[in-house]
Amino acid sequence: MELRVLSYFLTVAREENISRAADILHITQPTLSRQLSELEEELGVQLLYRGKRKTTLTEAGMLLRKRAEEITTLTEKTKQEFQHATAVMAGDIYIGCGETYSMHFLAKIAKKLQTSYPHIHYHLFSAKADDVIERLEKGLLDFGVLIEPSDIKRYHSLELPDTDTWGVLMRKDSPLSNKATILAQDLWDVPLLVSQQALSTHELYNWIQKEPEQLNIVTTYNLLYNASLMVKEGLGYALCLDRIIPTSQDSPFCFRPLYPKLPARVYLIWKQHRFFSKAAALFHEELSKALL
Repeated sequence: MELRVLSYFLTVAREENISRAADILHITQPTLSRQLSELEEELGVQLLYRGKRKTTLTEAGMLLRKRAEEITTLTEKTKQEFQHATAVMAGDIYIGCGETYSMHFLAKIAKKLQTSYPHIHYHLFSAKADDVIERLEKGLLDFGVLIEPSDIKRYHSLELPDTDTWGVLMRKDSPLSNKATILAQDLWDVPLLVSQQALSTHELYNWIQKEPEQLNIVTTYNLLYNASLMVKEGLGYALCLDRIIPTSQDSPFCFRPLYPKLPARVYLIWKQHRFFSKAAALFHEELSKALL
């Protein structure tokens, strides 16, 4: 007894007309009649009274209708249960960010999700805060990672656990490398590489006690990696955040923090009333739990 044939039988029982049932099932009337006759033969009972205008159920037919409805309902329920159990969480998550060590924390969340949901994909957009906010406003990003003192009042936000520190990236043989920390006056007359992010950071220029035009800025940059190549060639000192460029023993670079210390908190932000995709909602949920 096939489920397909039971479905045919239930359609005939509902329509009370073999020709109309055949039209609904998109099969020919002779084909449907043959399938029903074979079902009766298989069960050894008459299931239908075949009238000229109406087809009705025999007592055996009414019993089969009840059992067939139970069988088809259970079959559909079982299919749905397995579909939900094996449902693939998939989707794309769009994150805009400046260069910050806090991306390590987000990367750990992404890796955790990837282990359970390998069909989630991430798209990173690296840029200064204004560009991240612009894309966030246009709906091109799910989240933005902004570094203090960016204005986040208009957004929902979560403070990330790592705090960045402003300082100077330099070659290990640079004169300032002998200092444990960098004072404001140390930077007044040396060639500087300054990020677009730093140019918009008023706190930084308050610390340095100079306006940008009063400094010897030889290069501006968006990505510190590219600027580090200029530092490596001796063009100057890169004003930047810590822990972005490796400064291990094998590295040609060292990093010296500013003094007094100038920390920068980092926030994950998203638009108010933002409708998240399932993947983005799951990312937000996992991140929120990790911050508890």
